[in-house]
Amino acid sequence: MLNEKIEELKKNIIEEANLVETMIELSFAGLLEKDSSKLEKVFELEEQINSREIDIEEDVISLIALYQPEAKNLRTIIMILKMNNDLERMGDLAINIVQSSQYLIRKPFIKKLINLPAMAEETQKMLKNSITAFIDENTALAKQVCIDDDIVDDLKEQIYRVLITYMMDDPTTIKRAFHINKISSNLERIADLSTNIAEDTIYMAKGTVIKHKAEMD
Repeated sequence: MLNEKIEELKKNIIEEANLVETMIELSFAGLLEKDSSKLEKVFELEEQINSREIDIEEDVISLIALYQPEAKNLRTIIMILKMNNDLERMGDLAINIVQSSQYLIRKPFIKKLINLPAMAEETQKMLKNSITAFIDENTALAKQVCIDDDIVDDLKEQIYRVLITYMMDDPTTIKRAFHINKISSNLERIADLSTNIAEDTIYMAKGTVIKHKAEMD
């Protein structure tokens, strides 16, 4: 009975993760395509995420109270609780991206948004891989997600350096540069939360605690 309940929890958290993936994809597609309808869709999905986050949290608390799980079952349930929180925060970050995008789509782009599309692509890949690692309990893929976080960090730094140059050369770009930098910061945070999920997957599967950027044997 407990195993069935855990599988149901997994199904629910995966559905929530899929919604968050869609939010992030739409938030950036709306920016690149200057499509306000895609940006508006993200707000609709946020309501679903908030509702699911509450439901999953209540289910986890009930499961622990009723079954008092131990060992791997307990690790899995606790991971789902943490993952639930991380996904809800990613949804909030997607909303932040939309809010900046709503400004940017009304203006000319600064040099095709510099390295932002590459950063968005890498961030979305990390999220997808962290969810796949969780579903398959694939610790090798989870470790790769942690490693890939460095790519996102490097891209953010590159974007920031270029934006500084643009703002110094042309003060009229300052507000656009601010929003581009804000989007890159939100993408970086999504990547960090994806890394959290990857680290928790390793703990769930092996009972091994790792720290981000530490050596992972």
